[in-house]
Amino acid sequence: MHTIHPIIQGLKGGLIVSAQAYPGEPMRTPDTMARVALAAQQGGAVAIRCQGLADIAAIKGQVDVPVIGLWKEGHEGVYITPTLRHARCCIAAGCDIVAIDATRRPRPDGRTYAQTVAALHEEGAIVMADCGSLADAEQAALAGSDILSTTLSGYTGEREKTDGPDFELLKDMVREFSDFPVICEGRIHTPDQLAQVMECGAWAGVVGTAITHPTTITSWFAARTPQGSAQ
Repeated sequence: MHTIHPIIQGLKGGLIVSAQAYPGEPMRTPDTMARVALAAQQGGAVAIRCQGLADIAAIKGQVDVPVIGLWKEGHEGVYITPTLRHARCCIAAGCDIVAIDATRRPRPDGRTYAQTVAALHEEGAIVMADCGSLADAEQAALAGSDILSTTLSGYTGEREKTDGPDFELLKDMVREFSDFPVICEGRIHTPDQLAQVMECGAWAGVVGTAITHPTTITSWFAARTPQGSAQ
């Protein structure tokens, strides 16, 4: 039986908000992301997912809910917390849970996914496995990951990118790995979609863009105006 950490128990049935901004964007400062995270907590988020060491530290200093930290480096292949070093740095910055790429692709430091998880568990870390397929989830489960997530579905070439959440993968993961908390992340854009995710058996749902990325949200609305549709 897979043991579920008390921090993860506290996420069950809740909304996790991803507060991330990228270089060149107007909100790309740790202080801004910390304020966004605090606003999300006040709105009912049970945890915050964030990217980058400065953001992790700033957000951890503002919120009372668990922080899921990651470090993106690069844009192709394994770039979400790609190495053991990246994961350790996220933990040192203050995250409660570290999210790492759990795909079967080669890792930059030459370690296997299982070796990375084993090293992190020896140091007392809680690991969230960002998966892109059912086979990834199987690898993550065998490695003893603490959380399985659909984060990378549609981004690794194994599965088609769906318009909304990958409900099929979510259902398959919930069915195949019933002992594990399975979190749905990726393209949850409406409250109704989040409700559907919960109905499919997700432990929790992660919403990012639709809550914390005003540039994209604005573009959705602008596209429905006469000016936007004419472009």
